[in-house]
Amino acid sequence: MKPTFLHRAVNGPFEDPCVYVRLLREKRALLLDLGDIGRLPAGLLSKVTGAFVTHAHIDHFIGFDHLLRNMLGNASPLSIYGPSGIIEKIGGKLKGYSWNLIRQYPIRIEAFGISEDEVRHATFAAENGFEPVHGPALPFTGVALEETYFKVKAVVLKHDIDSIGWSIEEDFHINIDKAALSNEGLPVGPWLSDFKQKLRAGAPGGTAFSVRLPEGERHFTLGELNRKIARTTRGQKITYVMDSSPTDDNIGKIVDFAAGSDTLYLEAYFLDEDIERARQRNHLTARIAGGIARKAGVKDLIIMHHSPKYRLTPEAIIREASEAFGGPVTQAARDRRQGTTPG
Repeated sequence: MKPTFLHRAVNGPFEDPCVYVRLLREKRALLLDLGDIGRLPAGLLSKVTGAFVTHAHIDHFIGFDHLLRNMLGNASPLSIYGPSGIIEKIGGKLKGYSWNLIRQYPIRIEAFGISEDEVRHATFAAENGFEPVHGPALPFTGVALEETYFKVKAVVLKHDIDSIGWSIEEDFHINIDKAALSNEGLPVGPWLSDFKQKLRAGAPGGTAFSVRLPEGERHFTLGELNRKIARTTRGQKITYVMDSSPTDDNIGKIVDFAAGSDTLYLEAYFLDEDIERARQRNHLTARIAGGIARKAGVKDLIIMHHSPKYRLTPEAIIREASEAFGGPVTQAARDRRQGTTPG
């Protein structure tokens, strides 16, 4: 199955957490957390239309300024989602600068603050000096963003303060059978995107659908064409959970939230021998991380966000997580080659 989301950790396991997610069907990308993003080329940052922040500790939010600076000229709005209070945090950062010369710029930031009960919303636009315009609060349903073919879901966890876990889930995946396409005498082309879009939108099977060919149009119903050339399978799911207290309530929530993920990015801040320190600092251990991934039935576990105290023994974290997971575990590692983060 060709993936819908191409994703990779931006930094190494002892550096600021951040994952870059490219939406392969579109010329845009998402960020999971806003740690240090200085090594992302401007060309990749310009594709970002949404950032999903776990919480506003400096190592998860310091990249906001860098992202903003690279996107001041963008006409597309930048959406930032985070825990309750993120709107005020964004407002505070924006007030730290003078904006008298940018009122003609098109940039607009849509900020969403999520709590257990509601989602608050505010708009910051260059045209009014980034003064917030607040919208009505809406009930929180568990879905932060819903688009034609995927959803971004959220779960509120505890890290002393609230910390949000995120998942990006494709509703279902449509695979085009190239051999069947050839047998029908149909070419690969832009019409396939229109075909898939109608399927995802739930158009009735009897909907008329035409394919324009050099010799003229061929006419089908959507259901007929679907049966002939397409195979629908389970969609891709990426889950990202960072700083979380090692409590039974948090662990249960993460297991349920990450269930069936193709990839789970999960913090493994301490070794289990330091469990008391983990409780004091509100972080997961590598053993807990591996156990969560095993119970959730994830395919691939990528551990990241380790305490600096283990810099000389990173293999111990991998070993402990792997034993608890019951299989191989990947440790987040930045690509040292310029410009090779998914783009």
